[in-house]
Amino acid sequence: MKNLKALKSDQLAELAVTALGDMKGQEIRSISVKGLTSITDFMVIATGSSSTHVKALADSVDKAAKEAGQTVKSIEGKIAAEWVLVDLGDVVVHLMIAPMRALYNLEELWSFKPLAEEIPTETAAEHEA
Repeated sequence: MKNLKALKSDQLAELAVTALGDMKGQEIRSISVKGLTSITDFMVIATGSSSTHVKALADSVDKAAKEAGQTVKSIEGKIAAEWVLVDLGDVVVHLMIAPMRALYNLEELWSFKPLAEEIPTETAAEHEA
């Protein structure tokens, strides 16, 4: 029976991770990007062993989300299947063959933490006075 209630973003990310694990996705990572962008809460990244495997991973996430009553906004890149993006709204799933994943290195891009901006408590002129 379908769950008509929307899952929280962390639950949706876990659903994607489980679906990918069930299909033998490799190096599965879920990264919270809540403080880094307003477009999504989580990026889930996994590697497929071939373009056929990448397509199967995308289909698995699509099926799992729909069975849970969730909306799949879009699936992009399935024709070439070197990098397939499954947009679940609060979770974006990136599925890639190994060379693409190494080239774009999304984990490094989305795992950085912004430095706190230093605001001086006094200016040099005030300090000398």
